This record gives sequence, C-alpha cells and structure tokens, in this order.
Amino acid sequence: MLTLRKWRFSALSTKPVAKITVTLPTAQHLALTLRDHVLIVSLNRPAKKNAMSFALLRELIVVASYVKQQPVIRAVVLQGEGSAFSTGIDLTDLNNPKHSALAAWELLKPAPSLFQEAFIIWQSVPVPVLAVLHGYCLGAGMQLALAADIRICTTDCQLAIMESRWGLVPDMGLSQTLRGLVGLDTAKELTFSARMFTGQQAQQYGLVTHVAQSLDEAKQHAADLTAEFLTRSPDALAAAKAVLNALHTEPPVASLRLEKRWQLKLLRGKNSRIARAKAKQPDLEFLPRQFD
Repeated sequence: MLTLRKWRFSALSTKPVAKITVTLPTAQHLALTLRDHVLIVSLNRPAKKNAMSFALLRELIVVASYVKQQPVIRAVVLQGEGSAFSTGIDLTDLNNPKHSALAAWELLKPAPSLFQEAFIIWQSVPVPVLAVLHGYCLGAGMQLALAADIRICTTDCQLAIMESRWGLVPDMGLSQTLRGLVGLDTAKELTFSARMFTGQQAQQYGLVTHVAQSLDEAKQHAADLTAEFLTRSPDALAAAKAVLNALHTEPPVASLRLEKRWQLKLLRGKNSRIARAKAKQPDLEFLPRQFD
C-alpha cells in the first residue's frame, strides 16, 4: 500500500488537499513496485528464466487493467528478475494435460485469446510503457516486449521470434505489435528463420529503441526517460499514445478525427492549463490523468 499526494488546481497554483492511498494488486509471478508514479512490473520467475505460465499471463492482464483504472500511475516499466527478461512460454505448463482444453478454447474462441490479450492490452494502457530487456528475450518474451512503447536492451541480450523452431506460428499479437516497427521482409526473415540476434542487431533492425552496455545502464535509461515523461501532462501523453497507435490501426479519416477528439478533451482539461502555466510557474504539478 502506497500513499501519494492528491493535488487541486485553482487559478495558477496547486495545493496538496488530500492523500491518495494506492493498493497494488496481489501477484504471485510478478513483482510490483510503485516509485514516483512509475509502476515497475518485474516478471518474477527467475528459476524458470521468467518463462510465462498461464498464471503469469493472467496476472499481466490484471495489472494492465489496474493501471488503466489508476490515474496516478503515469508510466510503466516491464522488466525481468534474474538472468533473463523471458525465455518465452512455459512449455511444461503449456503441455500439462489439465491445460489442453483451456488452450484449445483460447485458440477457438472469436475474441482475442489469453495469450494475445496478455500482451496487446499494454498497447491500450494510457501511459508510456517501457520494456527493459536483458539476458534472453525469446518467443513470448519477445512478443511482450514488442507490445511496449519503448524498448531498452542490453547489447548482449539474445532475442528471437522463436515459434517456427517449434513448428508453430507467433500467435500472441505479433501481427499487431510488430506493425510499423520493421519492414515486412525483415519481419518475415526473422520469423521464418527463428534466428537469434543480439540487442545491437535488434536496434539495427528497428526492434528496440535504445541499447545499453549493462542491465544497470538500461534500467537507468528507463528511469531517465520516465522522469522526463513525468514533466509532461499525463493527459497529453495518453492522447499522444492513442493518436500515434492509430497510425497503423485506423484509416486516415478515422485517425484525423481521433486527433480532433483528443484535442477537444485536452483543451477542456485542467492539466492543459497547468502545462501552459508551467512556463512561468515551473513548480506547478500535474493532476492525476483525467482522460483515457
């Protein structure tokens, strides 16, 4: 349970008027830490190199849904405990006979499957989502990383779109999360071959945003970026994420309409006034996010 200040905006000043108590969700396979409005979500199965079980996938959905409902959370960092970000799906869990009927239903139902929703949900979270990658980022781990807005990777991290190695196809939202990041030919080459590549190569492909020499450096880079994002209106960032995501999901007429809708909301919001006033009063603080 954490306590954050609640602020009221009046004229051109902010005053603390109350405290907000934030209770983080209970998770067995994720470690959650809230630092200055940034939620650190750590995959926490280090003995399994953070291989993703059914339970972990469900917890990812629960936590992402929680962030949507908590306007005081203004950024998320996804990372992995231990020696790897994630080596992919937990094949022992997947091949467990008690899960075979569930897995079949998830693939047959018309709505997105559990495997897809656990990853694509992060694209609809109205805050910046960063992924810090180290060790291994394979298969399902890669697909979770691609759902983040920004990826920071150690140079020696080993990454791969692994599914074809096991006679499978990537089915965890890759067709949505990979869109716009790399050329179609590169996407096909990496998927067809299931080739392992380094963080340095991943940046050259366009799959990661930044590279770092060490995990500590990667985490510090994420901290620096989130600190920079916290200096901007949380509503403006929610709007920017929605509008930019629409580049690859909506036709031009719809994306242009979305820009206008968001601008109208922002102009009515209190955080827009605070942002404009900060030029003369830099100590003003933003209110929690008003719009999703």
